[in-house]
Amino acid sequence: MTWGNRSLLMEFGFLAYPSHPELRVLSFLGVSLIYTLIISGNVLIVVAIQTEARLHTPMYYFLGSLSGIEICYTAVVVPHILANILRPEKTITLLGCATQMIFFIGLGSADCFLLAAMAYDRYVAICHPLQYPLNMTLTLCVRLVMASVVIGLFLSTQLVAFIFSLPFCRARSIEHFFCDVPPVMRLVCANSHVHEQSVLVAATLAIAMPFFLIATSYTFIVAAVLKIHSTAGRHRAFSTCSSHLSVVLLQYGCCAFMYLRPNSSYYPKQDQFISLVYTLGTPLLNPLIYTLRNSEMKGTLGRVLTRNCLSQNN
Repeated sequence: MTWGNRSLLMEFGFLAYPSHPELRVLSFLGVSLIYTLIISGNVLIVVAIQTEARLHTPMYYFLGSLSGIEICYTAVVVPHILANILRPEKTITLLGCATQMIFFIGLGSADCFLLAAMAYDRYVAICHPLQYPLNMTLTLCVRLVMASVVIGLFLSTQLVAFIFSLPFCRARSIEHFFCDVPPVMRLVCANSHVHEQSVLVAATLAIAMPFFLIATSYTFIVAAVLKIHSTAGRHRAFSTCSSHLSVVLLQYGCCAFMYLRPNSSYYPKQDQFISLVYTLGTPLLNPLIYTLRNSEMKGTLGRVLTRNCLSQNN
């Protein structure tokens, strides 16, 4: 089987993994612990929203969907990272690398579009509260979630097909933990400027466009909140957005740093650290941010955990 003039079984090697046995064990244990916390935290949020009738609202439906995407997003790369830490040969085939990139970038882009949908939900709730039940229906919420995933995967498929149609150099060593756009683009031997511009256009569509929608929504939100005369009312309005804003800043800060810059400013060690932040850190912190800053969510999680403990004891 071939892709262009290359075999789909052609292999890339990863160079970012530690070589010392002690560091490999520590890395494996650390990543395993973080991955367990990620899965546990996001699954708890999904279960809590499903089982608690009071949380069957658009805001929590989006939050549950975000947690579901985070579970899939980390599952694309973290098990592969864990396996590579233990394996002597840290390689991946061309087909495996392209598939990993499609789902990793696609689900990451879906995250960005879903955060834009959540900002729109907060805009309608604060700026048009009387129309909120009519506008934010379950059907619309489902369509927005599905559109986020479909658009994300569509953009990533086009981008990955373009990247892997380019000629690669003979050295097929990736200075990274997994297949991502910046380190893979470093292997391309063709005229890099033209191809960099094409990648930047795709990244702009996936990152800058939803961020513009979020910024626009929050411009209207701030204008509406400033018209509220009572301090308590302003605080209540802003508190419903604080968790979302924290996640947006974390997600978009990392993504913009990685993808909205020229290939010449790529620094392997620095970018490897940043990639771990948005691969492990963001999915880990999202449940904490939404739980710690939301008393309703904290109470629901407490009840879910109590019920599970009591059922196990019985």
